[in-house]
Formats: sequence, structure tokens, C-alpha cells
Amino acid sequence: MTQPISVSGGYKAMMQWAILSGIEGNLAAYEAVLQDIRRQTPKVTDLYILGDLIDGTPAGNAVVERIRHPKKGELIPQVCKGAWEEQCLIVRGLAAEPEDNPFLVEKGGHILKQLWDHVPRETVQWFSQLHFGFAELDCLLLHGSSLTVFETLTPDISPLILLDRLSRTGSNRLFCGRSGQTFKYQVTTGQLAATVTTLDTPQMSQNYTVGDRPGTDDAAARLIVGVGNVGRIPNQATYTLYSPNNDQVIFRTVRYGTAAGFG
Repeated sequence: MTQPISVSGGYKAMMQWAILSGIEGNLAAYEAVLQDIRRQTPKVTDLYILGDLIDGTPAGNAVVERIRHPKKGELIPQVCKGAWEEQCLIVRGLAAEPEDNPFLVEKGGHILKQLWDHVPRETVQWFSQLHFGFAELDCLLLHGSSLTVFETLTPDISPLILLDRLSRTGSNRLFCGRSGQTFKYQVTTGQLAATVTTLDTPQMSQNYTVGDRPGTDDAAARLIVGVGNVGRIPNQATYTLYSPNNDQVIFRTVRYGTAAGFG
């Protein structure tokens, strides 16, 4: 089944995006990030949340309510599904269970009962309306990969996998949040070969080149960017600022609580 992706066009003057993921029920961390976003110059024009709002506890419900009802004058978050939200849909029978589910291997089967008990049905219905990702300009923003919300992209996995996941999108910038890491991975020019064999037709092969954009230098090569994690580490939230106008990526670390600070 093809996952819905929100597509928008148009190029605003002086855009500045704040991209975050993995609030995981940590409302204090989310509030600290919002406070840091308000301090930014140039002003942040768009706020993207790439899934994992909840963590299977009642605390996640407060985060969802805060996101769905921003305060007066705040940016309206644009939210896509993460692994936690997708698993909620699976628990309620609103999405298909994948044959291989790394999320359950990581969290354990007990998480299913927690999601059933602690996430209200109305919230699950809202999750079902979220997009798989956002296609903005030449960028794709999503939680896991272009294949599934459950896949984790990091600089440590095979370059061929990263090359494949980026080539599927047709985008030059892929922002993802599943790993919880902040990283910027440059995809250089390479070739992929696709082969199809059936019982009644000869083998068919197709080669295609992906990587650097035609007519650009290495600095403008296609990128996969890990946007960080807001709520997983106590008193420390990470997120990403991106300016489409000058292609600048800035990783932000926000320290809150007793040892508050910004960097």
C-alpha cells in the first residue's frame, strides 16, 4: 500500500524550518525546544514534527494535546507518523502488521497492552489521519525511511541501502528521525542495478545513476540528515534547523531543567 505524503509547492522568501522528532511523551523537553525555536534569528517559519510523539505511557497524551492545540501566536506543527503512532494503528486494527517488525523486537510485546490501555481511541483516530511524510521543495521529511516508518537510517549502515532509500524519493534532501541521532550524510554519485526475472519472460535489467545533482559541485550533493531526538535523553533535547534558501543545516542541543542551556 502506498503511504500518503503531503506535497506542497511554492518557494517563500527567507524560509527557516525547525525539524524535530521523538518527543516520546516528554512535554518538558518539547516546551524547551519551542522556547529555543522562538529565540532563533532568522525567525523560524515552519515547524515539522517527524513522529514518535508518544511513548506508550499516559504522559504521551499531554504531548499530543499540546501539539494539536498550539498557543496563540505559535507555529502550527506539521506532523507525520512515527513508529509509535504506526504501532498504535496496528494495535487498533487500522494498519497492517509488517512481516518483520523491528519496533516490537526493540520494545517487547508488552508495549502492545500499554498502547491499548493508555492511548485513547480518539487520539488513535487522529494518528490515522497523519501523513507518512512531507515533500517540500526538493526535500522529503519523514520518520523512518522512504520504505517504512520502522526502518532506521544511520551513517553506519550500508551505503547501498542509503543510496536506495534516497533514490526512491526523487528528492535531494531526506530528513529522518527514527535513529534519534543528528547526522549529515552526503550521498555521492553511484549506480544501482535492478533485475526482474519471471517464469515466462527473459531477465530484464535496468541501471540508473543517483547521487550528485547535475550541474552542481560536491557541496551541493544529495544528503540524508538525521534530525535528532527531543525527549529520549533527560534534560537534553536535540533538533535541526534548516534553511532552504541557503541549504544550511544546523543541529541544536537544548538543555533544560536544573542544568538548562542552549547550544
